[in-house]
Parts: sequence; C-alpha cells; structure tokens
Amino acid sequence: MRRVPEPELMEDWDQVRAYAGADFSDPHQHFVDLFRACLAAKPVNGVVLDLGCGAADIAIRLACALPHCVVRGVDGSAPMIELGRAAVAAAGLTARVELFHARLDLASPRFPLDSVAVISNSLLHHLHDPMLLWRFLAQHVLPGTKIFIMDLLRPETELGARDLVARYAANEPAILQRDFFNSLCAAYRVEEISAQLREADLSGLSVSAVSDRHWVVDGVI
Repeated sequence: MRRVPEPELMEDWDQVRAYAGADFSDPHQHFVDLFRACLAAKPVNGVVLDLGCGAADIAIRLACALPHCVVRGVDGSAPMIELGRAAVAAAGLTARVELFHARLDLASPRFPLDSVAVISNSLLHHLHDPMLLWRFLAQHVLPGTKIFIMDLLRPETELGARDLVARYAANEPAILQRDFFNSLCAAYRVEEISAQLREADLSGLSVSAVSDRHWVVDGVI
C-alpha cells in the first residue's frame, strides 16, 4: 500500500478532545515498558525530551515510572499542549513535567536540548518530510544521548489497515477510528525507516518491528 500523508498537526478541538480522552493506556504503557527495558536497568538521572508529546499521557507515565527524571514535552499543536498542561497539573507533576508549544526547527530550536534521552511516540507519521526528525536528531542532539522512538507500521494493504482498526479501535468513537486508519496509511515501513536512518547518517540507531502495528528505533547518538 502506497503511503498517504495526513495533516501534520492535530488542532481541531473536537479531534484533540477525542484523542486526549481516548484510552491509550495499553500502547502508552507498552511504550514506557519498552523504553525502560532498553535502558538495561540503568537509572535515568536528567532530562528526557519527548518530541510530539500530545496531551502528555506518556510524559506523565514516564515521570511516574522514572522518579529521578524530568520530562520536557514538545508539541506543535497548541490545543494538545493546553490539555497536556491540565493533565500534568492534575497528576501533581508540574515540578517534573514541562511542556513547550513548538515545532521542530533545524535552525534554532526553541526548547531545551540538554537531555540524557530523546523519546517520541507517533510523531513521524505526521511529518510530510520524515527527514526533519532524523536531521534534527543528527544536528541538535548531544553525543551519547539515548534515542527511543516508536510509531505505527503501515500495513501491506488497505484491507490490512481496516482489519487493524477493527481489532484495536472497534469500540472507539468514529472520529478516532477514522484517525487511526488515516495514521496507519500515513505510517512508514521498517525498510523505509532503515533508509531514512542511513540517509541521516545515524548509524548508532536501529529499527525493528515490535508488534503488528508498531516499530521502534533504538540506540545512542
């Protein structure tokens, strides 16, 4: 199936509220668990930068799981950041989770980069130019930084995408089922990610499929 891009930013309030209110506990906790496993039991003492943090559910889960880290989340959607800040406050984590409204800018990043780890979940498939993310990591992240990125895996066929929607989102509102299908169609495949990493000269990173709908890029810059 040919990749079909979707809008880069989620800014419609109905869409944002539906996304923020959806139950992503299983995939988001899976992300946190995989990240912790990749750390090989090493403690995280420092800043974790979360690119495309959305409504901050993963940032909150990570702060709870890693009590010695500070999470700085970045998202280009102002409504997402607004809901994320409310969620952070409700969780009592404003001292350890800080959110920034910004987009990836290769010329002059407007958010802190003094991070021990950079994570991202479901950002890449929104980017019309995937190299924006990889060039950002290659040019702005300090050597020795842990990288952990997870995103959707594009199915071979449109029918395969519809089967995944039926399997994992059958009980969600129609707007979320639509968005999940569109995101699957906009996602990248493992071989495409491998080519992108080679182009960005990120030899310290490797990609692998971790489920029927997700891949992970893991390594050290």
